[in-house]
Amino acid sequence: MSFIPLYMDMNKLKVLLVGGGTIATDKLEKLIEFTQDITVVATDITPQCLAIIDQYSLSSEERAYKKGDIQGYDIVIVATDTINLHKEIYEESRASRVLVNSVDNTDYCDFIFPSYIKRGDLTIAFSTSGSSPAFAKQIRRYFENKIPKDIDIFLQQMRELRQILPKGKERMKKFELMAQEYIEKNFG
Repeated sequence: MSFIPLYMDMNKLKVLLVGGGTIATDKLEKLIEFTQDITVVATDITPQCLAIIDQYSLSSEERAYKKGDIQGYDIVIVATDTINLHKEIYEESRASRVLVNSVDNTDYCDFIFPSYIKRGDLTIAFSTSGSSPAFAKQIRRYFENKIPKDIDIFLQQMRELRQILPKGKERMKKFELMAQEYIEKNFG
């Protein structure tokens, strides 16, 4: 099965992260770029994970996951070594509208996390639909070095122009030309 690329505004979504180890910390580092309404539940939380929790004033509970913990959350990320827990949480979520991601186990996923590049407003995602996260990571690294460091300045200028120029064909032409010139100058 392949997954559809989807960009979602997470500002109003509540996230539960089950797990506090190295992989959970990696997911937390990525999630924090998009939302800070995150709760971590884990029996053991690494110092690195605790540092992020403290830095962003996130909620956390050092305890085992209990049935019903997903209630009130929009998204649940399960980042543990216990496959049975991944399955249990996924099956529990079927009775609700909670979306689940089970790290490294697409059988218990409603969605997956792509490897991505984020530079201000620019986000580029790379995915193999779970076939090879290592390949997605390597191709992301390749393209990371190709993106100009000032891309965010250019995109901020485009954002500001979108707010002041009237909609229509002339604005579309201007933006197309500006984008084309930027691409040719920086990638050509």
